[in-house]
Amino acid sequence: MKQYKYLHITFLIALMHVVLVAQQAPQFSQYMYNTISINPAYAGSREIMVINLLNRSQWVGVKGAPNTQTLSAHTSLPNTKLGVGLSLINDKLGYEKITYAFADLSYTIDFDSFDEYKLALGVKVGGSKYSLDDDLLNDPEYNGDIFLDTVDYKFHPNIGVGVYFRGPNFYLGFSAPKLLSQVSKADYAYTNRGSYFFNGGYLLDVNKHLKFKPSFIIKYTDGAPISFDLSTMFYINEKIWIGGSYRVHDAFGALVNFKMAKGLSIGYAYDYITSNLGDFSSGSHEIMLNYEFEFPKPKCKCKDLYN
Repeated sequence: MKQYKYLHITFLIALMHVVLVAQQAPQFSQYMYNTISINPAYAGSREIMVINLLNRSQWVGVKGAPNTQTLSAHTSLPNTKLGVGLSLINDKLGYEKITYAFADLSYTIDFDSFDEYKLALGVKVGGSKYSLDDDLLNDPEYNGDIFLDTVDYKFHPNIGVGVYFRGPNFYLGFSAPKLLSQVSKADYAYTNRGSYFFNGGYLLDVNKHLKFKPSFIIKYTDGAPISFDLSTMFYINEKIWIGGSYRVHDAFGALVNFKMAKGLSIGYAYDYITSNLGDFSSGSHEIMLNYEFEFPKPKCKCKDLYN
């Protein structure tokens, strides 16, 4: 019986590793509100201080499915062209958990006196730490298990870079939040693979009550298939965003974001899974809180692109 349980947990952990390759760089349906988590050049782009909290429950109904939380903040530094940011990510899959912590620094170049065209360059410095759930480690059935004793719990430093360009009504970004691919020499360890993102959006003023914003994000992780998301959002009376999304060969989604009070908004996204996992899951859910402070006082005369 013990041998069966040992084989079972070995298979479970191996299966989680297969999925974790694609989870090394968490991706969100509400990416348009959480750009700082992937692109350091976005730090300070709003000039005001912005704090964002997001939770994603993926593949609900699948035991041990990914669950991810992020906390990010960024702001400009008054009387400079610098922006700073901080991103914390907790990514859990089954018994496994990876915690990411990164600090961001950006520098913005103005191309015209009307504040319409700007290019920002950014660098991200930090790393990640891998751990296993205490429920597994404290299970008497597996105490002294040599296989689990070889887990690599070290903090692995990493570095990332990014660029962010905006015009009067559009923006584009390219980033590599983790440039270093790391493979531990331990018998049981995770593989930290480099990832690359390309995103953009366009804001169209339909009339004084309605805005239309299509956006996209493309993600590539070493050794994993390319992921492509396309979203379309409508902003009604500057109170509510509502729209849909499509992740190619994976999911359709619905998104909504309410402006609850001055500076405070709450967002929700639901993904209906179209891949084979849809037979076992009721979908994926995201909830997000965003707060924008009134300081520092922005000097930019540019249009708010709501990203």
